[in-house]
Amino acid sequence: MQLLSALYVYFVNPILTGLILLLVINAVLSWLVAFDIVNRRNQFVQTVGSFSEAIIGPLLRPIRSVVPTFNGIDISPILLFLILTFVKDWLAPTLIGLRFA
Repeated sequence: MQLLSALYVYFVNPILTGLILLLVINAVLSWLVAFDIVNRRNQFVQTVGSFSEAIIGPLLRPIRSVVPTFNGIDISPILLFLILTFVKDWLAPTLIGLRFA
């Protein structure tokens, strides 16, 4: 049991936290590009955008195929955020028997 909790604390939890952070970065960057606040031709913006899209895109694709857009608003990042948060904060600790105070 201690091996599972150590794997969760040192491996699974940081990966899920990183995915959530990349999801937020991807969403904010897409808003900044959509409202023409930052330019997609900027090398830094292009690098960050392509990296976050390469990681988050495959996670969003199955959700986008099931959930339609509402009046042009894509809610798949919100659903992915909720799913990742649920897995990180409740499902994984419950499955391995961790008790957090």
